[in-house]
This record gives sequence, structure tokens and C-alpha cells, in this order.
Amino acid sequence: MAAPHLAFLEDLPAAATHLEVERLLRAEGWTSCGEGDWAIALGSPDGALAARISPFDPVGPYTARLYVEASHTGRVPVLHAHRRLDGGGDLQVMERLVPVATTQAQSFLAQLDEPTPELSELARLVGAIHERARQELPWCGPLDDNPSNIMRTSDGRIVLCDPFYADGPDLYATANRDPDRVARLIPEHQRRWMTEIPLAGSGPWPREERDAMRLQLRRADERLRADG
Repeated sequence: MAAPHLAFLEDLPAAATHLEVERLLRAEGWTSCGEGDWAIALGSPDGALAARISPFDPVGPYTARLYVEASHTGRVPVLHAHRRLDGGGDLQVMERLVPVATTQAQSFLAQLDEPTPELSELARLVGAIHERARQELPWCGPLDDNPSNIMRTSDGRIVLCDPFYADGPDLYATANRDPDRVARLIPEHQRRWMTEIPLAGSGPWPREERDAMRLQLRRADERLRADG
């Protein structure tokens, strides 16, 4: 049986989208606790968990894999659930985190870049999983060294979050310039919601521009199907 605040997973249909996940969680009392370029975050009613919900996140499975494989290091968040969502979205439910001071975050990142014994295993796993992502994803970015990715757990552990990301500027520029290339390299069912990412940090992204990109990609998909 799922923990009380994870019971919603049993009610999610197999083809659930980010919209359905958000609607279901809000109905159960989860509330906004963060928003970035790729995802929003909702906190559980008791404040213990956070759900990261993205409409489109190619690197989500790699991040989840890191959280699982590096769990023994104590330097990544505890991941309670991960699920890919219909259309290329991603859901991660993890322990609730809080920010740390920028100087503390920068110190952690420096120790990860030139690993100390304490962080050597984490650094090894980050590197290995990132290399696999670079081989498997057409638009995988470099490791993210943003200090905001270093956070603290409720029991005081300093942890690494979201070190992988898709190269959004190049991907979205290519979608505008050469939508046929994006259509060939990322199947439609894996990017159906790519124009719906929040872009809370880099935006705003006007609705008319989102709609224009969606139309270009739809026409590219039609050409791809016509070519067989």
C-alpha cells in the first residue's frame, strides 16, 4: 500500500499528462512551492514531500536514475516515486528541500568538480549517467553548475539536485529554424508538450510564439509521416 501522500499514484491513468497530475495533487491539498524553466513543484499537505511536475523533460529519467543509484551516498534527495508522463512529461516525488547559502552551494560544487573523498562516489555516478545521457539524447546539455541545485534536507544533509538538463536554447532555436530535424530526432509522443514548459526563470514566452512553434512541429510531423 502506498504512503498516504503517494496514494494519488494509484489513481493516475497510464496515459496521465502533467495537467492531470497537477489537477489531482491540488485537489488533494498539495500547494505550489516552486517553479523553474522546465517544471513546477508542489508541496504535500504535511510539508514532507515535493512533486516536481514537468510537461517536457528529456533528462528526467537520468535524474531519477542518479537519485536511485547515488542514494547510498546521502548526497541526493530521497526519491519516493518517478513516472514518465504522456507526451514527454516527467513526475518526480521526493523529500522536501530548502535552499542553502550561495557560498555553501559554491563550496559543494567546487568539491564535486575536483572530488573530495566524501564526494568521489557521487561525482563518479554523475559523470557516468551524464555520459550515457549525452550518448542517448540529441540535445543533452553540459552538467548544470547552478548553485540553486544544491539544497538541504529536513535532517540537514546537503544534496545535489537536477544536475542534468536538455540544451533548451539550442533545441528550441532548432525547432524554430529546422522543425523537421526536431521531428526526426524526437518522436512526437516524446515532445507533445514541449511548448508548455513554464520558463519561469528565462521567460516570458508569449503564447503566440508557443503556438507558432507547435504549428511548425505539427507540419513537420505531417511531412515525416508522408515520407514514410
